[in-house]
Amino acid sequence: MVSRRKLIVAGVAGGAGLLLPPARRVRADGPAPSTGAAGIPKYVTELRIPAPMPPLPGSAECPFDEYVIGVRQFRQQVLPPGLPATTVWGYGAPHQPETFGYPAHTVEARVDRPVRVTWVNELVDADGDFLPHLFAVDPTIDWADPGGGMLGQHGSGRYAGPVPIITHLHGGHTTDDSDGYPEAWYLPDARNIPDGFARHGSAYPAFARSFGERHELGWPAGAAVFQYPNDQRAATLWYHDHTMGLTRLNVYAGPAGFYLLRGGPTDLPPGVLPGPAPQLGDPTDTRPYEIPLLIQDRSFTPDGELSYPDPAYGAEHGDPHSPGGDASSGGGHLFFGETMVVNGRTWPVLPVEPRRYRLRLLNGCNSRFLLLTIAASPTARPASAVLPFWQVGSDGGFLPAPVPRQRLLLGTAERMDVVVDFTGLAEGTVLYLVNEGPDGGYRGGEPGVDFEAADPYSTGQVLKFVVGAASGPDLSVPPEQLRLPPITPLGPATLTRRLSLNIRQADPSGPAARRVQLLGTVGPDGRGLPHRFHSPVTETPRLGATEVWEFHNFTPDAHAMHMHQVQFQVIGRGRDGLRPPDDAERGFKDTVVVLPGHVTRVKARFDTAGRYTWHCHILEHEDDEMMLPFHVGPLPADPDLGH
Repeated sequence: MVSRRKLIVAGVAGGAGLLLPPARRVRADGPAPSTGAAGIPKYVTELRIPAPMPPLPGSAECPFDEYVIGVRQFRQQVLPPGLPATTVWGYGAPHQPETFGYPAHTVEARVDRPVRVTWVNELVDADGDFLPHLFAVDPTIDWADPGGGMLGQHGSGRYAGPVPIITHLHGGHTTDDSDGYPEAWYLPDARNIPDGFARHGSAYPAFARSFGERHELGWPAGAAVFQYPNDQRAATLWYHDHTMGLTRLNVYAGPAGFYLLRGGPTDLPPGVLPGPAPQLGDPTDTRPYEIPLLIQDRSFTPDGELSYPDPAYGAEHGDPHSPGGDASSGGGHLFFGETMVVNGRTWPVLPVEPRRYRLRLLNGCNSRFLLLTIAASPTARPASAVLPFWQVGSDGGFLPAPVPRQRLLLGTAERMDVVVDFTGLAEGTVLYLVNEGPDGGYRGGEPGVDFEAADPYSTGQVLKFVVGAASGPDLSVPPEQLRLPPITPLGPATLTRRLSLNIRQADPSGPAARRVQLLGTVGPDGRGLPHRFHSPVTETPRLGATEVWEFHNFTPDAHAMHMHQVQFQVIGRGRDGLRPPDDAERGFKDTVVVLPGHVTRVKARFDTAGRYTWHCHILEHEDDEMMLPFHVGPLPADPDLGH
């Protein structure tokens, strides 16, 4: 097994260049002008449905499924045909170069069968030289800076060096050396890494050593090897970059994919829910009835490239899409694109049959909260739901019972497992998945009443359903008749932690307008006490402990709070945190929306020792240090962990 993986990793640099365009340079005179949404035709391209990621040959004979998955740069037709292709990054299997895509192929995993992945940084060109970032790096934040402050390596005043990456399995129950800690990043094994550059982050050696001792296996240059035990409930997980201070830029470039965990006592037998899902070796005309949907917002330049604002330029010129440029954000960075992209295509069409479908929804936006409805008109507001979503699952697996819902709120990184029933609709019927969330920071409330909904002619539209002819009988169980696997509540908590979400001026001696959003604790006076990422760790659960974490939101915006390692249960909401959660939040979750001025209470069991993070999953906030570490078990005196 090791020899097969080593052979494939060794061949990465030589084969990566086959997919690469010439390196794209960041503009020195500010961000490139964007292609307005009005110039992009809608609903002319069919939805792209990711196929399964192929494991290494021979994995079936191993005690775990083994993958080598790289990140490469390539061009993909994200905009409709006739418009330019787009330079993106994406994951794929180096032994099958055709698998690289945005989003990535889906990792299909089984409960209690481990998955081992060698994650390879292949951001190099055909000559093996590193590729620069697609977007301008902000050097004023705490970021994975390989050069230690040396920005202009190639004559520009910007960072032009190699790109660090580290992959996180979002929702995965893992040891800390396989979690994707933000300071465990690593560079590609490029031939031209400048002298004096760090090839990996401060935590990389400690985790490589820990993994090697645990599995008797070293990490190759330009890569990390992670193992996921999959000892958790069947659920919709996803994987994405998690590099310190670069997550918003790296994820925006494209590397993300679904990780679907199936089987075990917390899953349903095949045939109960709509299916099948895409399978390895499916013919190209296969139409699955279980479909993952990664929903994101993006902006494009006139030549079809992804557009993300230069933070310095945007703040100076009042760019409304710039970090810090959104007046509703209450300070701190936010980004809102001008188009909606589903599975790597702008405003696609999903042909459906008059039967039931299982949709695995993921909000993969950087900052945008989504309010989704299925409507007959793409532009009428308020949107009138014509079909309900039957929600059967959330981040951590199935709910106790199906919940019918007319509208879904998805904070950034939240997942929802839903059944939509098109049974009885006439052939030719057209419906739309529309978004009534705001084109700015979300604060709760109703669209059209408490905030202006997204532009109904652009970001208010997501996907078009077109009903065709039935190809066969639907043997799945109607959602209202489903009996879902039981949920075992967590036991009593031994400790309650009062944690705060705060806004503070970034530099007391700097401009008053420069503010950041930070996490921290709640002081004896009831006010937030913000902490920086490299402050002493204050959250140190005892191994095996069950705790309640209270998120007190002292900011004017909602946040999507994510905890690594655990799946938690929401136990309270509201101004005092005592209102019970609604039915759609009675399962297990790893990401929860925390409304402004509210207290959101969650309960989690910490059963794996090590160093992890908790953070806001608005990526611009996370990168601007709205993230803190927590450590399960006694704190180690290990400088390699960066604390």
